[in-house]
Amino acid sequence: MTDAEDQPEAALVMDKKELGIDPEALWAAADKLRGSIDAAEYKHVVLGLIFLKYISDAFETRREALRQELEADGITGASAENMLESRDEYTAESVFWVPVEARWAEIQAKGKTPNIGKLIDEAMYAIERDNPKLKGKLPRDYARRGISPERLGGLIDQIASIAVGTKEAQKKDILGRVYEYFLGKFAAAEGKLGGEFFTPSSIVRLMVEMIEPYEGRVYDPACGSGGMFVQSERFAEAHGGSKRDLSVFGQESNPTTWRLAHMNLAIRGIEANLGEQPADSFTRDLHPDLKADYILANPPFNISDWSGDLLRSDTRWKYGPPPVSNANYAWIQHFIHHLSPPNGKGGGIAAFVMANGSLSSTSGGEGEIRTKIIEADLVDCIIAMPPQLFLTTGIPVCLWFVTRDKSGKHLDKGRGGRDRSGETLFIDARDMGALEEGSRTLRFLSGRDHPTSPPPPETEIGRIVRTYHAWRGEADAGDYEDVKGFCKAATLEEIAKRNHVLTPGTYVGSAALKEDDEPFAEKMERLVGELSNQLAASDTLTGEIRKNLGALGHEF
Repeated sequence: MTDAEDQPEAALVMDKKELGIDPEALWAAADKLRGSIDAAEYKHVVLGLIFLKYISDAFETRREALRQELEADGITGASAENMLESRDEYTAESVFWVPVEARWAEIQAKGKTPNIGKLIDEAMYAIERDNPKLKGKLPRDYARRGISPERLGGLIDQIASIAVGTKEAQKKDILGRVYEYFLGKFAAAEGKLGGEFFTPSSIVRLMVEMIEPYEGRVYDPACGSGGMFVQSERFAEAHGGSKRDLSVFGQESNPTTWRLAHMNLAIRGIEANLGEQPADSFTRDLHPDLKADYILANPPFNISDWSGDLLRSDTRWKYGPPPVSNANYAWIQHFIHHLSPPNGKGGGIAAFVMANGSLSSTSGGEGEIRTKIIEADLVDCIIAMPPQLFLTTGIPVCLWFVTRDKSGKHLDKGRGGRDRSGETLFIDARDMGALEEGSRTLRFLSGRDHPTSPPPPETEIGRIVRTYHAWRGEADAGDYEDVKGFCKAATLEEIAKRNHVLTPGTYVGSAALKEDDEPFAEKMERLVGELSNQLAASDTLTGEIRKNLGALGHEF
């Protein structure tokens, strides 16, 4: 998710001069750790060190600026040194205080000593001790991993060459881009067994652009590394807002991924409430009273071990208890439960990824739950996504958009809108997408990295976003019209006639024939005729060859 267009998912969009090191060389150094660390864990070793480098860089940048300020005021010597070691001079500028033993120069100087793992753990502990916001949120298990000092020291030397915390680096978001690069590479390296936290940038960008989180409360109960929050903040800032316009709430059950989310958000200056500790959103909802304006999520779908048998009477299941064998409709109702009701600013809207089975399944009472949700007029839009978008699963997916308010009266920033009560928009995007460069299986949607917001309508994301906004009646989105094979606005009555199945292809139909297409019967007749002509020509040619060979004395 950078400001260059349509780069590969796992490619870092910056040149070597800008980064200060070849990103592939950095990856190669990190990848060497896989020999001694589980593939699903070594990302935390690498990203923890990069985070340590970032806060040290930012600290040194502020320290140098403070030194220059003191010199300008005539303060030098011991007085200046005392001021340079004053914690308040850094925290007042929203810079993490880094104690001496945790500064990068100290770490790198001892990078290949036998106890480097223990020194890193102590540095992480010191940072948590002096920065309460980070308490319990940094990796502190380098010593127990048993990584050889040579490999760990080599990685430290590689990371040392990247300027990630300077003012210029922060302006370019180099650290954020390095993080995204590594998240993609780690997800690809882990394959089917890991990387569940990594949502492709195509999907994140599309979801955020569609629901437009200008200001309010953003919630992700399966937040992974926090990618939904990062893109939401970018959207708000692209439209003249700031990080302060959004309040971020999240939850993550995996302890190491929960720490990763904190680091990912901290480096971008995003304040977030992810709970005091990692926890499962079903069995221990850390934000029980939260009513969010925006929900963005890519939950682990089709899971069977979600403790459904223990939660049969939970208040979240307003539309019916989900089957204990599948959490899909538990997630869907969890999202609905946490949406803000219609008020002066409008009702909440949720965008989430779900398995295609959720659109038509009737097992375990899912059909009845879906029917009640549809009859409550909560389903705003359904998008069928193209295959092969995910690094870690081949399961076909769709996007659900659920809202408490279809009146159109409360769209933000004076964009207007129309009353679309009793309607649901269906979009079939299964034929969209192109293969990533160098990949035979991984696809992406064009427009994911376009610097404008929303991406232009000639891009695939732009086309989908503009269609949705036009259907909602937003200003400057153009007029909406059904397009056979792509989009259809269906009424609740039409959905009921189809047994409350939400599969977009059921509604949009087949795409109109292109100018060079022709009906099957006519095409078949033409092709048979062409084949007959070619066979006849072949017989004629064979006869000529036999005649010529006979003239040379050959018999057949």
